[in-house]
Amino acid sequence: MSKEIVTRPASGWGMLFVNILLYPVLLFSFIGVVSNLGNRTLEPALGVPAIIGLALLMIGNILISAGFLIIQPNESAVLTLFGEYKGSAKQNGFWWVNPFYQKRKASLRYHNLNSEKLKVNDKAGNPIEIAAVVVWKVEDTFAACFEVENYNDYVTVQSESALRHLATAYPYDAWETAEAESISLRGNIDEVSAALEQELQTRLARAGVRVIEARLSHLAYAPEIAGAMLQRQQASAIIAARQKIVEGAVGMVEMALEKLSSRKIVELDSERKAQMVSNLLVVLCGEKSAHPVLNAGSLY
Repeated sequence: MSKEIVTRPASGWGMLFVNILLYPVLLFSFIGVVSNLGNRTLEPALGVPAIIGLALLMIGNILISAGFLIIQPNESAVLTLFGEYKGSAKQNGFWWVNPFYQKRKASLRYHNLNSEKLKVNDKAGNPIEIAAVVVWKVEDTFAACFEVENYNDYVTVQSESALRHLATAYPYDAWETAEAESISLRGNIDEVSAALEQELQTRLARAGVRVIEARLSHLAYAPEIAGAMLQRQQASAIIAARQKIVEGAVGMVEMALEKLSSRKIVELDSERKAQMVSNLLVVLCGEKSAHPVLNAGSLY
């Protein structure tokens, strides 16, 4: 539960007018009292208390000057009095508060955190490089100022920890795990980014920080295995392509045999069908164009 108390200080313009007006009044009054004491037109019994009173008023006016507070747009001031939290002023403008308040500024603007490239092991144990961009802002100024030591450092450290945990929870590619419909870092960017954002929000909520967006900005195999993994990816792609070609070729051969049989164009025995299937598969599945030999004689 948030402990933040939003407060609205008094306007500073009226107090500024009083503050500026009192300085010359007190100064000329002090000079007048001292002059009268020097000319002996004022009894010391009255002049000394008057000087002390004017000095106290001057000190009070100086204290009034210390109470002015300027809050910029999307900025807040956390107010404490001798260690006791008094509230947070979030409305921009020129204000005046108790001069004994300690005023700690906190930015409410959006922040960008571009994490460094981290070298971690994914779920399959492969070393990878990963980085993320996190957009965040302070929502609870009490938690940001008093629940953690430094909320900027806290966001940086927790973002790195969440990113490391995320990398170990998913494989780099889906084919690296035997699980069906597995989510991978490379193939499911949106799902992975949503998981990262949710974990970051859970970690940073205690510091009064709201995560606006979190997305991966860099993802690659570590240099020492990048070459081997590239060859593995290429091999997997070739196998997948061959599977598609074979599936299509078998379908085409089946369709050809069915049409020849249904239209009674030619009657083929089992041996000739096997030879025809073999020839068609060679033509359809071969990497290079086939060069057929034309038979100008009889069918057999």
